[in-house]
Amino acid sequence: MVSSSTTNTCSSHPDGVSGKWKRTWGVAIQFVAIGLLAVVAAVALNALRSDPLPWIGAYSEEARLTSPTGRKLAISLEEAYHLHERREALFLDARSASEYAAGHIAGALSAPVSEGEERLLQVLEGVPDSTVIITYCDGETCNLSKELAIMIETFGFPNVHVLVNGWSVWKNAGHPIEGAS
Repeated sequence: MVSSSTTNTCSSHPDGVSGKWKRTWGVAIQFVAIGLLAVVAAVALNALRSDPLPWIGAYSEEARLTSPTGRKLAISLEEAYHLHERREALFLDARSASEYAAGHIAGALSAPVSEGEERLLQVLEGVPDSTVIITYCDGETCNLSKELAIMIETFGFPNVHVLVNGWSVWKNAGHPIEGAS
């Protein structure tokens, strides 16, 4: 007669759990515990800093447009347009001379950042330091207008603003332009 006894050959543990799985769960629990301790330590150290890192940052282009003095540089399209219509602002195009020639805001002057401070000083010669100046370039990530605005501010012009993505938003709004075919 054949014996029909069943033997658990997969596990030598009395509870039926193999030692391999028990070790795997042990490692996973240790991994999670170390991760939680790291998060708690990071939160605690951030809270103890004199200048804690923000939990949620403002990463929009407009939020990043702050001068070294802490002043917000961004100006809205609507406000820039009203200043343009009343001829109460000087518009400076920070793009290259060839981009300026291909099209620019009506009445704007070319002040390519790539040509340096000497060119900028020529453009600003005779401009009163109380003049509202609006710089612009093209593209959401274009930093040329910010660089130009900061340079102008260091020359003693306190009323400098940046029109974010200036050329595109101005042209798309149907506002006055020159040089575009």
